[in-house]
Amino acid sequence: MKLGVNIDHVATLRQARYAGVSTAAVPEPSVLEAARAALAGGADSITLHVREDRRHMQDADALAVRREISLPLNLEMGATSDMLDFARKLRPDFVCLVPERRQEVTTEGGLDVASRADELRELVSSLTSSGCRVSMFIDPDAIQVEASAAIGAPMVELHTGRFADTAGDERMAELKRLICAAQRAHEFGLEVHAGHGIRVSTLPLIAQVPHLTELNIGHTLIARAVFVGLAAAVREMREAIDRAFPMA
Repeated sequence: MKLGVNIDHVATLRQARYAGVSTAAVPEPSVLEAARAALAGGADSITLHVREDRRHMQDADALAVRREISLPLNLEMGATSDMLDFARKLRPDFVCLVPERRQEVTTEGGLDVASRADELRELVSSLTSSGCRVSMFIDPDAIQVEASAAIGAPMVELHTGRFADTAGDERMAELKRLICAAQRAHEFGLEVHAGHGIRVSTLPLIAQVPHLTELNIGHTLIARAVFVGLAAAVREMREAIDRAFPMA
């Protein structure tokens, strides 16, 4: 099971103090150092989300990580022509298309692929032609899985936010949705990832979802890093994932 480490909230912390200030003039906390720490802790890839309003990650951050870090880079981005232009400049290994709303603190749900199929098909084709493998960040819903396959996306990332933010019977119902969506994605030949709100404590349940190949985890790692450092936090998560997903 691969671990993608999302370092957005390192930039969130920086921008909370230094919004509008050049990142070259104010390096701390350094997004590049965060990527290096994630690499040292055992990350398999680095995820970052450059939003259209640049509320946390800046273009220079993404370009520096791409230039300096040997790990594969996964760019989360809104499905817009402006972000397509940036992706072509950055040339990440992977692109995950996500919904964006100006008011949200973090991504609050999956992309509605079914209602935007024509637009997204063209975007997926453009990104693929640029050398990026494309994933659709979707809610665990069969309609969205099927729409993702229909527009030519090779991967989906299942949104685990509702699973993470519930408990008891509601959480188990969300787990069932994730299992069904993953099974459906596999039937369509899609690579299956998962992310949003995953914690060490929820890994044993997430491990029940079939066909997963990668987990993308961010906030809980940055929160843990406050106390133990990011490399150690990633290492802890890496070890927990290995326990929850033992090799066959």
